[in-house]
Amino acid sequence: MSERIVVLEISGLEALHLAGIVGQFRDLLADSRADDDPAVARLLPDAYPDDEAASREFRRLTGGDLLERRAQDAAVLLQTLGLDGGDRSAEDDPDATITIALGETEALAWMRTLSALRLVLATRLGIRTEDDHHPDDPRFGVYDWIGYRLDGLMTALDRR
Repeated sequence: MSERIVVLEISGLEALHLAGIVGQFRDLLADSRADDDPAVARLLPDAYPDDEAASREFRRLTGGDLLERRAQDAAVLLQTLGLDGGDRSAEDDPDATITIALGETEALAWMRTLSALRLVLATRLGIRTEDDHHPDDPRFGVYDWIGYRLDGLMTALDRR
């Protein structure tokens, strides 16, 4: 299968903010256990909703691998963003438009990372249903912005 290319345009300031958020996410994955943090626990599937003991055992057996894959996806995002010690830095022009070309594999890693970030933010903000989201509350701005970027990426991947 040939690699489709998705081209993202993002401002330098957005890139810096996204890199900071993804870096914090990567640190959260490295420093937390699902037992200790509801936001990390939300990243792990509840394989047996009617059997708490079986779900806990499933998370114990698979959770480390799932969180490691999320950390790898976050690393791909930072690498392709160029803010992992690569080509860009905080001293770059925040108003400049950055063009990022992603192959399908990289775009899927971005999609998984942005989705996971939204799950973590939703947990931190107390969003469990649509009614819990308050678009006029500035605390939801990053959550909405990541959703906007995720929607654009999904739309680009869906085009044929």
